[in-house]
Amino acid sequence: MDCCAPTNRGETTETNCPNCGQNGRRVPLITLKSLLKPAALATLEPDRDYAFCPNPSCETVYFAWDGSLTFAVGDLKVPVFQKDSDMDVPVCYCFDWTRERIERAVRNGGEPLQEIKAHVQAGRCGCEVNNPQGACCMGNVAEFIFDR
Repeated sequence: MDCCAPTNRGETTETNCPNCGQNGRRVPLITLKSLLKPAALATLEPDRDYAFCPNPSCETVYFAWDGSLTFAVGDLKVPVFQKDSDMDVPVCYCFDWTRERIERAVRNGGEPLQEIKAHVQAGRCGCEVNNPQGACCMGNVAEFIFDR
């Protein structure tokens, strides 16, 4: 199955982040298993449903739908695009497109979004295990390109 198919883009749930109140987006369990540091992974309760908090000012990245368990920025092996504005943070985790790399490519006439789309169409993406939001990055890439 294509991780960037419309049905896999991480729908918003009816649950809110217990830290900031932002609506969460459902995230597959495999995302947490892939990206949590060992100490945080040891506390994961795999029978729960989890959501991703996209609020840039909130330290919480993942939370159980009932709000009883949360994982913060420091619990992840990778920086989180939505929560870290550094230029070396990935926007596309599968193919290592950082903010800096995207800006440089666009400045030089490149089309990073088209390159990423080509990889996705070839079945090479693994967003559910690479991207902390557990979903396709193309929306983030497009927003970054067009909002800069």
